[in-house]
Amino acid sequence: MISGFKVINPGILTLIQDAGRFGFHGIGLTNGGPLDPLAFRWATRLCGAAVENAASSDTALEISIGGLSLEAYVDTVIAVTGADMPLTINGQPCQLWQSHSVKAGDYIELGYAQQGCRSYLAVSGGFDISHSFGSAATVSRESIGGLSGEPLQQNDVLPCAGYHTAQHYAVADNDRPQYGNALTARVILGYQQETFSEVQQRLFFTSDYTVSDRCDRMGYRLTGQSIQSSVEGILSEGICHGAIQIPADGQPIVLMNDRQTIGGYPKIGSMISIDTARLAQLSAGAKVCFEPISMEQAHSLLHFAEANFQQISLQRC
Repeated sequence: MISGFKVINPGILTLIQDAGRFGFHGIGLTNGGPLDPLAFRWATRLCGAAVENAASSDTALEISIGGLSLEAYVDTVIAVTGADMPLTINGQPCQLWQSHSVKAGDYIELGYAQQGCRSYLAVSGGFDISHSFGSAATVSRESIGGLSGEPLQQNDVLPCAGYHTAQHYAVADNDRPQYGNALTARVILGYQQETFSEVQQRLFFTSDYTVSDRCDRMGYRLTGQSIQSSVEGILSEGICHGAIQIPADGQPIVLMNDRQTIGGYPKIGSMISIDTARLAQLSAGAKVCFEPISMEQAHSLLHFAEANFQQISLQRC
């Protein structure tokens, strides 16, 4: 007897994710995890708050573009946050950024994103997924995590425990992130900035770039003003999340969660994590420009964002 959800249609790309896989770069395993951690955390927080004394859910689904449909085989609570993907339960429209009770036999469907790219569907208590190297995060390139190291497939079963509650919660409208078609991304310059002349750095920070259609969980390729380093390559070295590589064609690549763990292209700097999350919600054709900030400013922004998340109270509904 199934206790969970059956995948009727996996959509364009749906992955099981948790916070990510850490501490294994030494053996070549990358982090994985949600491209938009803020939307992911809101989904799991809504489901954790919905059930009194329930453990916080930490394994959810990342739905890219949309098209997911599930059949419930358990009574529980779900929440969907992130991109504006129409949500219906048994054909009835339901609010995003809000928890909802579902019963065995219910049909949950997500349409296609109208604003943003990634949505997160969480259940109270989380999906019961075995861990690989300390995490359930799916990284398809490494065939690790999730149910089989791959995106969800039709007829897959997502096990989870049942919960029941009459109390539901929502994130207030003015506390929800707004997804648009442009981003000013803040960048911490690194030691390899010295390989870019003052002119090349000025070109980079005063130009508008366009999100190309060559974007995935490994990296976002941008097109626009070409910039050049004084070196053609470097010895391969560890790559951090958000690193901005400049390959031979001079077009920036922002490295994301499923990036390779080492690489040999020069890097002008690293985009802060708050902004890589916003980048992950942009579609091809969106505009990106860059702004340099200090390490101290980046720390302050990160601490402020975390404090803001913790201080926001969910609304009862």
